[in-house]
Amino acid sequence: MAVDLNGISVFLAVAEARSFRVAAENLGVTRPAVSQTIRRLEDRLGVALVQRTTRSVSLTEAGQRLYQRVAPAISEVGLALDATADRDSAPSGLLRLAVSSIAEQFISGPLLARFADTFPAVLVDVTVTDEEFDIVAEGYDAGVRLGEVIDQDMIAIPVSGEQRQGAFAAPSYIERFGKPEHPSELSAHRCIGWRPAPHSAPYRWEFGQHGFEFDVAVDPQITTNDMWLMIRTACAGGGITFGMEDTFKPYVESGQLVPLLQEYCPPFAGFFLYYPSRRNLAPKLRALVDHVKRWR
Repeated sequence: MAVDLNGISVFLAVAEARSFRVAAENLGVTRPAVSQTIRRLEDRLGVALVQRTTRSVSLTEAGQRLYQRVAPAISEVGLALDATADRDSAPSGLLRLAVSSIAEQFISGPLLARFADTFPAVLVDVTVTDEEFDIVAEGYDAGVRLGEVIDQDMIAIPVSGEQRQGAFAAPSYIERFGKPEHPSELSAHRCIGWRPAPHSAPYRWEFGQHGFEFDVAVDPQITTNDMWLMIRTACAGGGITFGMEDTFKPYVESGQLVPLLQEYCPPFAGFFLYYPSRRNLAPKLRALVDHVKRWR
């Protein structure tokens, strides 16, 4: 038999108040509504639960047995719900994030440190990965990636401003081999490429000019999934490499690298924190979303 929780709730209110009128006031409904609910419950069970006179309301033997067995159970349910609400009212628990390697710098450092300081009960687990997968299916609460690769059904909020990619090489490399004047000339240069996973093809370097976007499939002499290996090798004069301008900025400022082909590297939307739905966000995720918005 399916459980009529509404009927049980009304029955308990009547049993405890010993009054249809008081029960109705406590429940915020009309007295006839209480009477009809009790009658439907009795009809369903096939037994009288309440004895009604013009002066009093009392429980039948069957009603008394039902009350004695149901009241503690409903009380336990209420305590469980209260405990859940209390637990979830403050951000806590494990928050799992999947962050692409080129986005890691925008979520780590001060942003993440301040979040951890503000919400000490939230345990943050960050996986830095360039593999493409469904964050929901894999059990992640949210992810951080470039906006252009985030599915349209996701909610996304920015964690960075506009970004640019660029080509970079060391002065020693330029002195030996010269600068390419157009992306099409990259095929004649030593290149240091990136791939997201061992069995994936090297990333095609993307450029743009006059609103037209195009990419170049360079044939890297060195390919890796480690951005820092790319940077160190480029700084040593090992070839031209390609990546996010912000990543290479410290090495450009120190003179270790020189930006190339800048006129072919237009800005684009940057990195976003994304998650599947606005509805019923867990407090831990809501706290992170609000923190990122304040940070930005």
